Amino acid sequence: MVDKVQKIWIDGALVDWDDANVHILTHTIHYGLGAFEGIRAYKRQNGQTTVFRLKEHIDRLFDSCKLILMKPEYTREQIMTACTEILRVNKMEEGYIRPMVFVGEGAMGIYAPNNPHRTTVIAWKWGAYLGEEALKNGIRAKISSYSRHHINVSLAKGKIMGQYTNSVLAKREAKLGGYDEAILLDTNGYVSEGSGENIFIVKHGVIYTPDLSCSILSGITRETVITLAREEGLTLQECRITRDQLLLADEVFFTGTAAEVTPVREVDNRSIGEGAVGPITKRIQSRFFEVVRGNDTTHPEWLTRV
Repeated sequence: MVDKVQKIWIDGALVDWDDANVHILTHTIHYGLGAFEGIRAYKRQNGQTTVFRLKEHIDRLFDSCKLILMKPEYTREQIMTACTEILRVNKMEEGYIRPMVFVGEGAMGIYAPNNPHRTTVIAWKWGAYLGEEALKNGIRAKISSYSRHHINVSLAKGKIMGQYTNSVLAKREAKLGGYDEAILLDTNGYVSEGSGENIFIVKHGVIYTPDLSCSILSGITRETVITLAREEGLTLQECRITRDQLLLADEVFFTGTAAEVTPVREVDNRSIGEGAVGPITKRIQSRFFEVVRGNDTTHPEWLTRV
């Protein structure tokens, strides 16, 4: 349940929560064309609130819009300002920020080229996506019967609204089966990603993650973890990963803005390693939280003060 806040930013104006409505004929509700982002703001150990990798998220929002031939009516700078303003006006020291660009009401039918492209920014309080216990002890995952979109069927590098129906179905299947999260393979049977996370495995001290030519989102937390792992002196390879490599991994973890760095202790009823959070996962997780919330100042370019 999302806790109500005071204001939401819609098309350049701050609107009361209860007045932030759209018409039932909003085109995106019917056909799913639109782009969005998920961004986190953290209160650091020094008391400052910073938005993590705001520029990269807004750049990806614009990339997603380019892929689906949408042009936001606001600039990158205006949307970035809205992301920090929405935190200040709602007096939020930490929060999850959701910018969206969607097709408004007007013509109906698949082709509606003259409908307005609307923009909104919402913020709410959101703790650990899969729970604090998940961050500490890891989760149980199921390899889904649903495949990740083929690269000739959808635009995997876009964070596009309608494409997430696939993820919703995979997540529901996993939860109904008693698991915490789904892992999707691509149409060739290689490991792709979670329902809303990128995935990493560790074997014999080497970290592996699907490369960007695979059907995966180019995750900003994924890129962050790759950078931090290499700074830690760890060996990391971007390559295809098979189902059996996943099941025989010593460690597995998810990354994402919502999921942060979440360990996976079991996949398809098989323990990963010793069935507990592994040392490399702990090391990566610790460094990540030091950067976003602690005293690590090695990457000031990733932090936007509120």
